[in-house]
Amino acid sequence: MKLKNKVALITGSSRGIGRATALLFAKEGANIVVNYSKSEKESNKVIDEIKKLGSDAICIKCDVSDEKQVKKMVEQIIKKFGKIDILVNNAGVVFDVPFKEKTVYQWKRTLDVNLIGVFLCCKYIAPHMPKGGRIVNISSTNGINSFSPDAMDYDASKAGVIILTKDLAKELAPSILVNSIAPGWVNTKINKDLPKDFVEEETEKIYLKRFAKPEEIANAILFLASDDASYITGVTLMVDGGYG
Repeated sequence: MKLKNKVALITGSSRGIGRATALLFAKEGANIVVNYSKSEKESNKVIDEIKKLGSDAICIKCDVSDEKQVKKMVEQIIKKFGKIDILVNNAGVVFDVPFKEKTVYQWKRTLDVNLIGVFLCCKYIAPHMPKGGRIVNISSTNGINSFSPDAMDYDASKAGVIILTKDLAKELAPSILVNSIAPGWVNTKINKDLPKDFVEEETEKIYLKRFAKPEEIANAILFLASDDASYITGVTLMVDGGYG
């Protein structure tokens, strides 16, 4: 087991990539903190699945963009487990809206959750991480080379996560390793309503001719969270099946 006796917080882990990561980490021996902001029912299902795998787990509602809520979440985790070995900053939002219709609220909400939320979780969790702690931030290829004008606020937030990752890697070295994952297209609920012709168009651009499974992204997150990546920090790993 690669994560035996580790404690891992995965934000936004009631579904999608977060859920797949929580279950994979549990299989590898970690105790899990499932975080959600709205989906309590789905979060409790994840908790049940984790416990069936033999790991301990707790469920905490927290909007990661709210500093007071993040502080409270950290207090709850420390009270329960006494430490946090791994932080996966996965929570995120996106508004696919044409440029001329994009609102300031949408921009602020996207940056608050996708970027400031990462900062807040790192700020308040890092002091509780033992030496060798791991932070894995979930960025996106949208922050690198596959841009979407309808999601320009999302693109900007994910580019920000990549730079924040590099800065944090330097700031928290040598005790804590900080890296990020940049997924391409993934089969998750957030993408389920995409127009069929758009999906076909994008699939043709992917070298492997398919969207990723959430579990495939989780495998990459596990790599960076484990001792297999003990000499890697400040890196963004693209997991996009090849795209161009």
